[in-house]
Amino acid sequence: MKIASIELFVIQMPLKSPFLTHLGAVNNREGIIVKVTNSDGLSGFGEGVAFSTPWYTEETVATSLHMLTDILIPLLQEYPIDHPEEASHLFSCIRRNNMAKAALETALWDLYAKANKKPLSKILGGTRPVIASGVVVATDSTVKALRQIEQYLIEGYQRIKVKINPNQDYSFLAEIRRHYPELPIMADANSAYSLKDLDRLKALDDFNLIMIEQPLAHDDIIEHAQLQKEIRTPICLDESIVTFEDARKAIEFGSCKVINIKVGRIGGLYEAKRIHDYCFEKGLPVWCGGMIEFGISRAHNIALASLPGFSIPGDISASSRFWEEDIISPEVIVENGFIHVPLNSGIGYEMNEKRLQEVLLTKRTFTFS
Repeated sequence: MKIASIELFVIQMPLKSPFLTHLGAVNNREGIIVKVTNSDGLSGFGEGVAFSTPWYTEETVATSLHMLTDILIPLLQEYPIDHPEEASHLFSCIRRNNMAKAALETALWDLYAKANKKPLSKILGGTRPVIASGVVVATDSTVKALRQIEQYLIEGYQRIKVKINPNQDYSFLAEIRRHYPELPIMADANSAYSLKDLDRLKALDDFNLIMIEQPLAHDDIIEHAQLQKEIRTPICLDESIVTFEDARKAIEFGSCKVINIKVGRIGGLYEAKRIHDYCFEKGLPVWCGGMIEFGISRAHNIALASLPGFSIPGDISASSRFWEEDIISPEVIVENGFIHVPLNSGIGYEMNEKRLQEVLLTKRTFTFS
């Protein structure tokens, strides 16, 4: 695990179509790729999934770049580690900034798996040879939503998630249900509601949703527990789960019946595995959420979702869902609703260096003695 250098690549790519929620629209995706190279010349890759503006969490690409450059990489330079788990403990002296931590920590996991000549999925304890793939419909038009769903079902996706808010919920879902009465659907509210909307949320029980994701405040656990007692639809917590302790308390309070695990949101694969293991022990289903990722983060998600507790199809779609050309080779492909978990060492995908250079904005290099 002797590190020789770390490189940071800030990149930007346009989405094939806008990704719309009540919080805003994403047309161009900016992100950070982390490359960690050891003394033997092996390289591991991670991805910083913060957005350009703080609409999902307080982090941004700029703040993540600052944390990596001025705090986290210098910590690694001062305190060498032998195993990726040690990075999580080392970074614990820094509050929050989980997406910056995950960007570096996941690169270390990829490098560690490659050094041990094993797939990252096996290093983490994965058991699934394939994972089921779901997809997100994020548009402000029912017509566009139905058109997207039709295409995604042709492509084999096994679960559809739709973005909702108080201006687009009951009638929106009713029209989708009218066309697709048996389709597995979940709704994602991105904290658009409050307990004042209780009757409105109760009404959504009509649609037999798999779950409703994060209906109330982004940092709430208590009011979600009150809401879950009032509605039949299982609540899934997303933004509220930032640490293992958040997950433990949410389960203890009865705040949810499902948890969405996003590697970037909770600070890396070590914490993701801890939450997975605890939920698995408690019999609470989990699934892997998406962040409009490039291929590196998508590859880490595939490895994570191979763990046995991920019983619900995650937001892990094909590379072509967002990009004309991804930054990995081969690109992620969905076949008959499933993605094959790579058997090659590490994340199982190579960096497409040509594409990386085409979308590169800036680069920083840090050497280790």
